[in-house]
Amino acid sequence: MLGVKFYLVFSISGCALMSYLTHFIDIMLHLDKHLAAVAGEYGPWTLALLVLIVFCETGLVVTPFLPGDSLLFAAGALAAGGFFDLTSLIVLLILAAIIGDGVNYHIGKYIGPKVFSINSRFIKRSHLERTQRFFDKYGAKAIVLARFVPIVRTFAPFLAGVGTMSYAKFLTYNVVGAIVWVMLFVLAGYFFGAIPVVQKNFPLVILAIIVVSILPIVIELIRARKEPTPAL
Repeated sequence: MLGVKFYLVFSISGCALMSYLTHFIDIMLHLDKHLAAVAGEYGPWTLALLVLIVFCETGLVVTPFLPGDSLLFAAGALAAGGFFDLTSLIVLLILAAIIGDGVNYHIGKYIGPKVFSINSRFIKRSHLERTQRFFDKYGAKAIVLARFVPIVRTFAPFLAGVGTMSYAKFLTYNVVGAIVWVMLFVLAGYFFGAIPVVQKNFPLVILAIIVVSILPIVIELIRARKEPTPAL
């Protein structure tokens, strides 16, 4: 009888833990949609969470799935509602984006060109190759432009470290890209997120931002398919 009770308690605890983990993962992956609720519950700690998400999304090559553009817009909208101090929000997120890219660059520098032989669940070769084509087309400017392209944003600083770009040159584009990216989306959320029609249709607005963000990738894929395959 005791064993049955222990099994039931263990099963219920296990289910509760799995439910909690599932809920936590959903919040992390869709923080842009849950941000208002999180801010209401955790207050000032929400800003620390935003900084962490931006750092991970730009600094860790294994987390390209985290929200980026839409999260900045949502944060700006909450700043307009008084949840965050706008200046502190912008400064901290810019620093997180700069440091994240810097860490990613040095990881790429450490691993080196052998990374192209990797094709795992966490580092997909297709993502690396897509980002490499982006580099080939735009050169060093890709560090700035990649800020506005999901997935490429995560892999661009990594490949800059893998390649021959000096850190001094990378840092210049890194800082410029971080400032433009954060300020553009946070201020867009700050000035437009408070509009009633935007608040009423906020999930659709976030979806539109995501669509606009991935549009460059779609265009590049279409162009790549139209290009003739070189003869062997």
